[in-house]
Amino acid sequence: MPLSNDDVKYIAKLARLHINDDEVEQFSEQLSSILDYVAKLQEVNTDNVPELQHALDVSNVFRDDVEDNCVERTRNIALENFSNRNGDLLEVQSVFDRNENL
Repeated sequence: MPLSNDDVKYIAKLARLHINDDEVEQFSEQLSSILDYVAKLQEVNTDNVPELQHALDVSNVFRDDVEDNCVERTRNIALENFSNRNGDLLEVQSVFDRNENL
């Protein structure tokens, strides 16, 4: 499935890629090859094939989330050495920015 130069430029714009005219030709060939391969995969009959989540037969081993107390001395040292704290609570830098304009 050959892609036109306009198609490649549009895909590059969607991906926020800045490409020059030489790269348009190169990506046109590469993207066309990928789409041809996907078209070939679409022809494969997968009616009786079970869904696969992972290529290897692996499973996660989860443990119960159990609170475990540390030695009082270790706890006190950690609290004393932490720069931002409010009583026994440790204040850390926020992970998410609060942006009211979203």
